[in-house]
Amino acid sequence: MRFDVITIFPEYFSGPLDHGIVRRAREAKLLDVRLTDLRDFTPDRHRTVDDRPFGGGAGMVLKPEPVFAAVEKLREDSAARVILLSPQGPLFTQSTASRLAELDRVILICGRYEGVDERVAVNLADEELSVGDFVLSGGEPAAMLVIDAVTRLLPGALGNEESAAQDSFSDGVDGAGGVLDYPHYTRPAQFRDLAVPEVLLSGHHEQVRRWRRKMALGKTLQHRPELLARFLESESRQPEGATGRELLAELVEERRNQ
Repeated sequence: MRFDVITIFPEYFSGPLDHGIVRRAREAKLLDVRLTDLRDFTPDRHRTVDDRPFGGGAGMVLKPEPVFAAVEKLREDSAARVILLSPQGPLFTQSTASRLAELDRVILICGRYEGVDERVAVNLADEELSVGDFVLSGGEPAAMLVIDAVTRLLPGALGNEESAAQDSFSDGVDGAGGVLDYPHYTRPAQFRDLAVPEVLLSGHHEQVRRWRRKMALGKTLQHRPELLARFLESESRQPEGATGRELLAELVEERRNQ
């Protein structure tokens, strides 16, 4: 898969792209990330990429001319989906990452300053995406988040393909897809006065699976309760055994008795 990133700070990516899963995916030729300096597409000697907004107001706005020129040049190679990273876009989710991982090529436009000329969003980008309900100084951190999340889903990028399937918000092999991940433990089984739950040491795979599913629902109930409605609507797709509603009822009863 190939990402083209349009940015005024290409040097920002020299660190994040050279570590961890993203680095390994690039070395294995599973991922190709190419950086395009937006200033290379400006016609003036000052390499101006922004200007004051029409109608007045604070801040500067990225001009449409260099953004259009950069995207059109990049699209000469092959077709690509163009994404504008913007606080105004729909929220980037695990489902979005899965959709993008199916594509051959994506162009990411990093916003900056007060925003980007609306003609880029309406007439050039295929979609806008936001990485959260907050404002960044620019789209570079958002672009890196998108690249990282999508890279994890590329076949062969992870040593164990089940790792991505079990991540929070994924479909999950333990029947709690779309919710937060279950708790993880490793050696030693006893650390100070803190012990690993006995069920994980039992060797009983069905009990472990049930416990993980229940704990995933418990974490979601505690931290992201709004996700549960979507999960419960998909009950018909869950593995056989106790339903999510039954496990949630058990959790509520246990907490009531504590």
